[in-house]
Amino acid sequence: MKESVPVNSEVLRWARVSMNLSLEEVATRMKRGVQEIEDWERGRAFPSYVQLETLAYKIYKRPLALFFFPHPPEEGTIEQSFRTLPEYQLQRIPSRMHFLLRKATVLQLNLAELHDGANPATRGILHDLDFSPSIAADRMAEEVRDYLGIELSEQQDWRGTDDALEHWRNALEECGVFVFKDSFNPQGKKKPNAGDSPFSGFCLYHREFPVIYVNNNKPKSRQIFTLFHELAHLLMHTGGVDTRQDDYIEHLTGDDKRIEILCNRFAAEFLVPTRDFQIHSSGVIIDDHAIENLERRYWVSRETILRRLLDQGRVGREYYERKARQWRDERKGGDRGGGNYYRTKGIYLGERYIETVFNHYHRGRISVGQVADYLDVKTKNVPGMEEWLFERGARA
Repeated sequence: MKESVPVNSEVLRWARVSMNLSLEEVATRMKRGVQEIEDWERGRAFPSYVQLETLAYKIYKRPLALFFFPHPPEEGTIEQSFRTLPEYQLQRIPSRMHFLLRKATVLQLNLAELHDGANPATRGILHDLDFSPSIAADRMAEEVRDYLGIELSEQQDWRGTDDALEHWRNALEECGVFVFKDSFNPQGKKKPNAGDSPFSGFCLYHREFPVIYVNNNKPKSRQIFTLFHELAHLLMHTGGVDTRQDDYIEHLTGDDKRIEILCNRFAAEFLVPTRDFQIHSSGVIIDDHAIENLERRYWVSRETILRRLLDQGRVGREYYERKARQWRDERKGGDRGGGNYYRTKGIYLGERYIETVFNHYHRGRISVGQVADYLDVKTKNVPGMEEWLFERGARA
């Protein structure tokens, strides 16, 4: 008989009720008896780890770690988290996004536990900077760049988009913004495919533990844009989502519309400042070669460069949309590698978060089982995660 896992029975019942499922429906999907499911929810028995995985991922659509919480969490709704989106756009959000939103919420709760309710960063960008939705994007970009302390010349000296993404992620985390990544592909699609999801990322506002969640299936250059689109949302004290389906903006009104327009403009202005861009694009014949040169100057996506050219009137809307479609098609069927499990987990969670978890473990504050819960891995994979962390430190 497989070993049972002592989960919180109250959370098990809460997860079922929140999905509007009956005991009978869960029993049918688990191929178990109704009495056994009820026993799990009353704490008279526990599921095995494999059974818990089925409940968590396939039936309740929630992170595994949640079932070890002392109490059911207070989950925000999609509407509360992404209040700037209109109703019809909210209805487009797929189940995978709902799952990732719950996962991000669990990570926020983990952060609060690990750091005793206080952000560990020595300074907090959300505390120190304050903007209104009516601020000019260029002024906001200048203030944020000054705060981060990264000159444009330093950005241009980085070795490529991988290097740039790592620098930007570190810069935001040093200022109190937590960055996590994941696959936004539908469950079961293991291989990256940039065309699978129109969503590039989202953020959850919290005064102490703001989170940016990035779609790791997107090109690194697009991930960089997402970081700053979502940072703008956080600086407006609201959650948000980055999607290429931006037709919804015309349906927004008031501050919601101003914020969404500002987030796009800020990200573009921050990464590709207008004055510098005008100097280096002036008199240049716009073709693929010129766009690639400008892309490598700022380490952003070709779409971002093309959008700047569109805003300047250097290219037309038809050309912009045609090239954007072409590049998306080219990316389909790109990187199909399966990758290394520990490396992927490490990239998703980030070194800072993983190091914090292991620091707590080695100080005797948490057990190896709790380490597994915080990292959302099986206990047998904990040593491999620590080995990955050591290897990263040795290469640094």
